[in-house]
Amino acid sequence: MKDILDVHVHTTASIHAYSTFGECVAAARKKNLELVGFADHAPSVPGSIHPFYFLNFKVIPRELDGIKIAMGAELNIIDFSGSTDLPAQILKKIDYAIASLHKECIEPGSVEENTAALLGAMRNPHVAIIGHPDNPQFPADLEKIARAAKDNHVLLEVNNSSYLPTGHRAGSADNAKIMLAACKKYGTKIIIGSDAHIAQDVGNHELSQKILAENNFPAELVINSSVEKFFECVSYRKSLAPKGA
Repeated sequence: MKDILDVHVHTTASIHAYSTFGECVAAARKKNLELVGFADHAPSVPGSIHPFYFLNFKVIPRELDGIKIAMGAELNIIDFSGSTDLPAQILKKIDYAIASLHKECIEPGSVEENTAALLGAMRNPHVAIIGHPDNPQFPADLEKIARAAKDNHVLLEVNNSSYLPTGHRAGSADNAKIMLAACKKYGTKIIIGSDAHIAQDVGNHELSQKILAENNFPAELVINSSVEKFFECVSYRKSLAPKGA
């Protein structure tokens, strides 16, 4: 399967990541990616950056060394209504947003509460991707999530970091099977993300690719094959925002 983009990359702006913007761009070039997207953590993550960081992306070229650049954010879902931790005034200025549940920002709830949180985040027109929705720390109704993602034109992430044997989201691979089956059923599009916290992991989708192959997931539902399809999804989501919001 053609895999030419990675839009879940963290830099030293996320205090628990260890490579600079430039180092990550260089790594993307070595991996022959056509697009790399930076989604550093929004402020609710301990030690993360001030919201002002996200307001100056205009100084960053959107192409470097032949690689397209997208500047986004990984938002934290902070309640069971799906609220996130950057305001619309900032979100409308960045290229895209991922919304994720993190234990550092919200205590896991019941299946119903976690599902409501993810569904609520999907109603935010600035959110294009739900990050690691198969995380067992936040058990959710993955069939309902897949159906809603299809209806709302939101991408569900198959997060390579989640499947690492040394990772902190053990059991994600089993949940991924359930999620992918539901995505096949409803025709829900997914996106592979490395969730890289060091340059060497940029574009590292090996475990995600293995899971997709094991589950015979249709290539046409994987957005990583086309930069244009990714931006079409983001543009459609942003078009749903009320004027001025």
